[in-house]
Amino acid sequence: MIPAAPDIEGTTHVHSGKVRDLYRIDSGEHEGRLLMVASDRISAYDFVLDSTIPDKGEILTRMSLWWFDQLSGLIGNHVVSTDVPASVAGRAVVCERLDMFPVECVARGYLTGSGLLDYHRDGQVCGIALPAGLQDGSRLPEAIFTPATKADLGDHDENVDYEAVCEAVGDDAAAELRMLTMEVYGKAHDLARERGIIVADTKLEFGRRPDGTTVLADEVLTPDSSRFWPADEWQPGRTQSSYDKQIVRDWLTGESGWDRFSGEAPPPLPDAVVERTRSRYVEAYELLTGETF
Repeated sequence: MIPAAPDIEGTTHVHSGKVRDLYRIDSGEHEGRLLMVASDRISAYDFVLDSTIPDKGEILTRMSLWWFDQLSGLIGNHVVSTDVPASVAGRAVVCERLDMFPVECVARGYLTGSGLLDYHRDGQVCGIALPAGLQDGSRLPEAIFTPATKADLGDHDENVDYEAVCEAVGDDAAAELRMLTMEVYGKAHDLARERGIIVADTKLEFGRRPDGTTVLADEVLTPDSSRFWPADEWQPGRTQSSYDKQIVRDWLTGESGWDRFSGEAPPPLPDAVVERTRSRYVEAYELLTGETF
C-alpha cells in the first residue's frame, strides 16, 4: 500500500506510483506543468515495502538528470526545471505534460530475469527467437527490443511481442519507439561499460508533445529501471552481482521466509539490508557520474 502523498503548497496531487508522486502546479512560473517527486519508497515483486531506502529519491533524480544530459544529442526529455519547492529539493523536477505511450519500452542486451524465464519456456523472448545454450547472464548476439504492458499498481507488467505494440500505438509509433529504445540503450551501454558497469537491460518510457515530438519521460537508466552489473564480476551461468534492488529481492525470497506467492505483504527490511541497498545505489551513481554523492 502506498502512503498518502504529502501536501505541497501551490500544487494538487494527481497520482502516485510505486516510487513517484505526481502533482499539478497551480500557480507561478510553471503553472499547468507537473511536479514529479521521487520518494524513498522501494518496491519488489509488485509490492511497495513498508521500509524505505534513505536518499533513494535524490539518487534516482540526480542519476536521471545526468543521463538526460548524456542523451540530449540523441533525444529530448520532459524536464523543464529543477527549481522546485524546498520540501522536495533534490528529488523532484518540473516536467512537461505529455501524451504518454501505454508501453514499457524494454531493451535487453543480456539474458536474465523474466526474459530468461521466457527463453527457458520456448527459446524466445517477446517473440524473438534466440540461440540455444544461453545461460543466466549471457550476452545476447545483439540487443533486442522486448516491450511490456504497463500494469496497474499491484499488477505485474507482462512481456508482449512487437505486434502488440503496433496494435496499441500504430505501426509508425511502434517503429519509432523501438528505434529510440535501441539507440538509447546502445549509447547508455557503451558509456556505462567505460565506467565499469554493464547495463544488462533497461526500461524506458516515452511521451509525445503536442507538436508530435517523442521524448523521454519518467526516470531513465536508474537502478530502479535497469539492471546494473559490475563489469569485472560478470560471469554467465550464475546470478550476477548487481547495483540494483536485487539485494532486497534476495533477502525477501531467502532469509526472510516470506512467500512471494502468498498474497501477503512482505516484511520490513532489516537495517543491514536497507544500508547495503543504499550503498549500492550510491556506488552506482558515483561510478557512472564521477561525482560524489
